[in-house]
Amino acid sequence: MIDKCIAIVPAAGIGSRMAADRPKQYLTIAGKTILEHSVERLLSLPEVQHVVIAVSKNDPYFPTLPLASDPHITVVDGGNERVDSVFSGLAAINDDNAWVMVHDAARPCVRIEDLRQLMAAAETSEYGAILATPVRDTMKRSTVNSNSLAVIDHTVDREQLWHALTPQMFRAGQLRDALTIALAKEAVITDEASALEFCGFSPVLVKGRADNLKVTQPEDLALAEFYLKQLLKELP
Repeated sequence: MIDKCIAIVPAAGIGSRMAADRPKQYLTIAGKTILEHSVERLLSLPEVQHVVIAVSKNDPYFPTLPLASDPHITVVDGGNERVDSVFSGLAAINDDNAWVMVHDAARPCVRIEDLRQLMAAAETSEYGAILATPVRDTMKRSTVNSNSLAVIDHTVDREQLWHALTPQMFRAGQLRDALTIALAKEAVITDEASALEFCGFSPVLVKGRADNLKVTQPEDLALAEFYLKQLLKELP
């Protein structure tokens, strides 16, 4: 059984789609910033003994949070892209065999039972594991018509489609190597698992709760607050 791991939280993004006065991870719901909730969810798992947070250089918001003085947290400089921030987080981890959980800064509603299932699956997998949810809606692939409008090209079989969530969990050295190879060959990396996929590896999919949503659009805030309040009511 995995007895300890380190979490990496890329938090250097600007969240332009939120159209807010600050990056989305610093918006407040249920009395705290989204970033604080996300990190607290990770630290609620005893096995997560440390969290490395990658923030943008000269970030004016993070130093004002209690997280800035938490002894369980290390802060590193993030980069322009998510992968740059993850690399920066990995550089702060000296042990290539250490287990790392990479978690979105804007996913404040992850459940501890999902984290435990993720750890159990990663331990038995050669190539790590990620939280995900099966696609439930009918999926359409689009094309663009002569009026520059998106129109349906065809329906995609959803039978084996999943929404990738976070955390995603791998050995530190394995993740670093996969990211290095994928970047060197100019692969498109949309999450950590995609780098391992590019290298020919198959991480395990662990079915997680659909309420582990990522705050991306303004309408996500109210839903995240609802889920989070329900979660906090259930805590002992």
